[in-house]
Amino acid sequence: MTAPGQGPRPGLVAELKGAVTPRAALLVIAVLLLQLGFITSYVGALHSPTPHELSIAVVAPPQVSPKLVEALEAVPDDAVRAVTAPDAQTAAAQIKDQKIYAALVVDPAGTEDTLLVANARGPAAARAAESIVTAIDHSQGRTVRTVDTIPLAKGDTNGLSSFYLVIGWCVGGYLVASILGVSAGSKPANAYRALIRLATLALYSIAAGIGGAVIVGPALNALPGSSWGLSAMGALVVFTVGAFTMALQCLFDIIGIGVAVLIFVVLGNPSAGGVFPPPMMPPFWRAIGAWIPNGAGTDAARSIAYFGATNLAMPLLVLLVWALVGVAVTFAAVLRRPRGGRELVHPS
Repeated sequence: MTAPGQGPRPGLVAELKGAVTPRAALLVIAVLLLQLGFITSYVGALHSPTPHELSIAVVAPPQVSPKLVEALEAVPDDAVRAVTAPDAQTAAAQIKDQKIYAALVVDPAGTEDTLLVANARGPAAARAAESIVTAIDHSQGRTVRTVDTIPLAKGDTNGLSSFYLVIGWCVGGYLVASILGVSAGSKPANAYRALIRLATLALYSIAAGIGGAVIVGPALNALPGSSWGLSAMGALVVFTVGAFTMALQCLFDIIGIGVAVLIFVVLGNPSAGGVFPPPMMPPFWRAIGAWIPNGAGTDAARSIAYFGATNLAMPLLVLLVWALVGVAVTFAAVLRRPRGGRELVHPS
């Protein structure tokens, strides 16, 4: 029975429809898929690191070098990509230039060889190279002494500081773009408003870049290298991620935030090469890592901190392309007018 003066209460189905709209239900399903994708991506990328085409140079007399190259190339599952170097100095320079991960220097006058590695490039890669080379030398009755040519900083014990620094910058980039979109409309009302948002994002990016570099440098002594170089690179990372997130919101409204999370969190973080360098990851994540801002930023930060800013051209180009696409799509979405009438203007 119903109380006097009241009509019959709506049924459960009607209550559900009122409480959870079809649009909300679709968004909940999308979040579930995003969550499952997060688990799949992280566990898939990081659960079983094995080397693949780990570049190791061989420095040895001509009569020995081909046999060692052949032995390295024969390691199962294409674990090693073996090359030769004329001398130890050249091999060490190639490691610093990030062209190879390790180098085996054979002592023709003794039975102890030297393995040159760079833990700053990724401790997992150095350990894998040491394990492979040790097994090969042991089979030939020889021993190996490992020399770390570019060690990690004292405050960067596991080599993860550059990775977490860039992840922090990426988080700030898509969060500030999301906040601007949620608070003032996903799509700016006109080109002038779009320019104001991008200028706001640029100022935020500069502050975030400087702040992050100060924290990992002078404040915590977690990373060596140029603080100004890290600041500039950090500002570029934040602006890139923010501008692309802004473009996604212009195209897909609030769903654009979810797409940004898919790109930068679900796909970008595990493939960035922070926990394990690319040769230690499965094929899919190894293939995409360097082409997403997370991976490009991590490579750039590590290069600035440890490798004298070598091999920076490609990471910076990747970041610039993403940033330019984000800016271009934002303006294109704002300037485009729907067919058959004027575009509704949001009060942003």
